[in-house]
Amino acid sequence: MPAAGQPLSGNLQVDLGRFKTLFDRSSDIVFKEFPIGGRCDCALIYVDGMVNSEIIDSDIIKPLLSGTVGPSLNEVPIADRLAYLESRMICSGQTTKGDRMDVLTENILSGDTVLLLDHTLQALIIGTRKWESRSVEEPASEPVIRGPREGFTENIRTNTCLVRRRLKTPYLKIEATKIGRLSRTDVAVVYLDHIAEKSIVDEVRERIGRIDIDAILESGYIEELIEDHSFSIFPQVLSTERPDRFAACLLEGKVGIIVDNTPFALMVPVTMFDLLHASEDYYQRYIPATATRWLRFVLSFSALVFPSLYIALLTFHQEMLPTTLLLSIAASREAVPFPAIVEAFLMEVAFEGLREAGVRLPRPIGQAVSIVGALVIGQAAVQAGIVSATLVIVVSFTGIASFIFPTYSFGFAIRMLRFPLMFAAGTLGLYGLLLGLLTILIHLARLRSFGVPFLSPLAPLSFSGLKDVVIRAPWWAMIKRPVQTAKRNRNRIKNDSRPGPPSSRN
Repeated sequence: MPAAGQPLSGNLQVDLGRFKTLFDRSSDIVFKEFPIGGRCDCALIYVDGMVNSEIIDSDIIKPLLSGTVGPSLNEVPIADRLAYLESRMICSGQTTKGDRMDVLTENILSGDTVLLLDHTLQALIIGTRKWESRSVEEPASEPVIRGPREGFTENIRTNTCLVRRRLKTPYLKIEATKIGRLSRTDVAVVYLDHIAEKSIVDEVRERIGRIDIDAILESGYIEELIEDHSFSIFPQVLSTERPDRFAACLLEGKVGIIVDNTPFALMVPVTMFDLLHASEDYYQRYIPATATRWLRFVLSFSALVFPSLYIALLTFHQEMLPTTLLLSIAASREAVPFPAIVEAFLMEVAFEGLREAGVRLPRPIGQAVSIVGALVIGQAAVQAGIVSATLVIVVSFTGIASFIFPTYSFGFAIRMLRFPLMFAAGTLGLYGLLLGLLTILIHLARLRSFGVPFLSPLAPLSFSGLKDVVIRAPWWAMIKRPVQTAKRNRNRIKNDSRPGPPSSRN
């Protein structure tokens, strides 16, 4: 097999033999040989299914085989023939040159067409990439009532185009690289040059540059390889399918990472509140958006502690419950043979299993299985005396609350932390629950995402950043960008942008 960096020999048959040896037993690789001008032999190499065959036929093969240009090519000196082909005969606008086997091979496998010419030490690389891809659709993981319906696709060029359409500025920089020794996956680092901190951009480049792996098949590979705390259950990178949310993060000084073959783009650095905010918060008016955030925070906390609180109160602190409620719960638990912690674990595991089964099954079947399964199992468990009706209500409310998270990875972390908190509440009561919450809080305070504190702007405290944390201030009041990611060019709106007549602003 030819060496990776071996140069072309200039002999068409020798070079063609090397490529045929390299692509041995690869039926999708096309080798097309033909003479031009009677004496000048050439060959095209491309991957069937990854190229635009119409461009190859009309812009490459047809001009080369044209009888009117053949004789003139023989009159061109051998050293200048490749340049002559590029400028006079090849109609494609995307052409480059290469003289090494590894460079040409990578371009062939990326969908380009390589033109080899006899007695020439270089080959012509012609841009003919085209393959089947999914059309731009609404992202299934981040639906909105009001907002754009466009989502990223598996094509990196389509994704960069969706971002460029929203930010029509030369300050938008898209730096391309390839990762993976075998996959050679295209990866783009995206940022706004006049807003993003240079230190963060350099750190992103450095972490991506040191990745040395066989293949990158999804952006999750990169997410796991560049995060600050790999043993934390909390995500330190924001993944999104929405180009509008991606562009909004760029405007706050964050750095984006777009990976080919996946619709999920990454944003860094990220805080806990970025993971709890939805893109739709900024499309509604600030009063309903703030009310929605309060509801989201309350339900998020309930999804974490509600089963643990139920276990602690029933096991250790019955005196804290009203007498009527306590008697009602005791009556429902009269025939239950298990303590509260055991029945809670049984129901939570069953609910998570139904949720996972609903995701893995086909969508129409999965929704029916998850809903009907929860109803049937809950009702049957109560009638069999395995669990109490009160616990079914607690688990159901907790399950509904766990769907409130805009970011799946953060919601999954909260769902998993529910189980150690249940164990702490079942062994130490409210003291164990508070001890578990304190441990989580300390862990969150120590987390960093590319050097930015995970709890900012609350810890460390930044009063200007509080306008977009628990509340969503009006746009005319959010004059400054977040100080954690945009220390320069912080103004994003004029001070006099408040709506209304000039007299009302005094």
